Amino acid sequence: MGKGELRKDVLKARGSLSPVEVAEKSKRILTRVLSLEEFHRARTLMAYVDFRNEVQTGALIAESMARGKRVAVPVTDVAGRRLTPSLLLDYPGDLAPGTWGILEPRPECLRPLEPQELDLVVVPGVAFDLKGNRLGYGGGFYDRFLPRTRPDTVWLALAFELQIRPQVYAGPHDCPVHIVVTEERVVYTRW
Repeated sequence: MGKGELRKDVLKARGSLSPVEVAEKSKRILTRVLSLEEFHRARTLMAYVDFRNEVQTGALIAESMARGKRVAVPVTDVAGRRLTPSLLLDYPGDLAPGTWGILEPRPECLRPLEPQELDLVVVPGVAFDLKGNRLGYGGGFYDRFLPRTRPDTVWLALAFELQIRPQVYAGPHDCPVHIVVTEERVVYTRW
């Protein structure tokens, strides 16, 4: 199975989860994330806004803001092939459907942050292995973005257990994440 087949296979499996399963598993993942020392230490984080049966991030965003953390979400510049973190002040009020229908800050709510301001980045993906390698959606946005963060910034992936695979065909420019959290476990990949 190659990269394309793996992506298709995992997206099909994830897409077959019912809304109840997605919500229940996401809640278990959130509980694990909230117990992480790396989450407690983070003052400023960026989290993706979930889309199409991804691990849900709304409760994580809301809880982080309630705890006084600064929370940014990514704004996608397709032409420039870049992500820009934008600070949220009102969740979900600041957001509207943007690139590919994914919620992003409305133009009047753009508050760009420098990637170096982030202590923690919550990274989406299609599949992950236990070394933290990640198979994304194919655009390379996060692989270009993550190296722009500080060396001590924690890269945290949220995944359903069905997204953990033995091999994800990592390439030389792919950025492995530091921690993968599923509904079953927390995997530290680099420490």
